Amino acid sequence: MNKKLLSITLLSALVNCPLAVAENAMPMQHMGHMAGMHDDNAAMHKRFDDPERLAKNFDNPERKAWQKPDQVIDVLNLAPNTAIADIGAGTGYFSTRLAKRLPKGKVFAADIEPNMVAYLGERAKRDKLNNIHPVQASAESANLPETVDVALFVNAYHLIANRIDYFKKFQQSLNSDGRLVIVDWKMNVKDTPPKMRLLPFMTALHELTQAGYELIELRDFLPRQYIAIYKKSTQPV
Repeated sequence: MNKKLLSITLLSALVNCPLAVAENAMPMQHMGHMAGMHDDNAAMHKRFDDPERLAKNFDNPERKAWQKPDQVIDVLNLAPNTAIADIGAGTGYFSTRLAKRLPKGKVFAADIEPNMVAYLGERAKRDKLNNIHPVQASAESANLPETVDVALFVNAYHLIANRIDYFKKFQQSLNSDGRLVIVDWKMNVKDTPPKMRLLPFMTALHELTQAGYELIELRDFLPRQYIAIYKKSTQPV
């Protein structure tokens, strides 16, 4: 077993240990509204009728202690002119931080909820972040207007339906050397969504391998989430 495979194996053991997750865990942050998670009832959709209220939840200062957004962005090692997509941007928790880091870059803040997309545009205007470009996503596609260098999915991967097909198609949205960054919940910690809603890291790795991606980096410094960075695979699917 080579060192890279050994490292991935050991880290996957850390992020997937099947300990119990509290049923009264805190609500999903940043990405509680992306493709594949909707129930067919008005109550679920009503959650997103008031983005200002949601922003107070998503942007709660307490979140910074465990989400560590600045450290997450540091890991991405972004060039000043990077084009990045924040898929499932919600109220802009990461999009606004990325925009401030990338004054010469572009931040495509994509969300499936029209109210969120409208709010993102208003927030970008209010905060004078002209490099944020709100995008109306759909269940089948992020609908990015151009290819990007990096695509960031925070607390989103496990909520997407038909993931293998979705991410096969998403390859068209990445530049040839583009990176796909998945930040998603660990299975072995409290204060996450109920375990039955979550997805083990190794399942995600298997799916993304089938979709034509190769894992190049795995980080475990976040208390509740793992960070997995992928590139397009050079091997045939």
